[in-house]
Amino acid sequence: MASPEKVFAYPWADIYRLYVAKVERKGRTVEELEEVLTWLTGYDSEQLRTFDGDLRAFFAQAPAMTPHVDQITGVVCGVRVEDIEDPLMQQIRWADKLVDELAKGKKMEKILRG
Repeated sequence: MASPEKVFAYPWADIYRLYVAKVERKGRTVEELEEVLTWLTGYDSEQLRTFDGDLRAFFAQAPAMTPHVDQITGVVCGVRVEDIEDPLMQQIRWADKLVDELAKGKKMEKILRG
């Protein structure tokens, strides 16, 4: 596994492309992906597509993290997201968890915890 600093330095554009490929492979749409990421971060679709920076900057500059992050629970990469101590790594894993749920066909109202 990559060190946390290496993960934090990944360009957002690369991660976004991987998320798009994952959800499209599973029959979901870019619009659904962007709805999930907007709910989590407050970025709009255009900002998600054009953000120029690494994961550290992406989450640091997020316009409005959802107040419902405490409802994002479960396992990503063998680790419970609610137990991750590093705040930035937890934010990254929240995004991964939501994208995983989307790719697995979960209903949008369940993913958005509402």
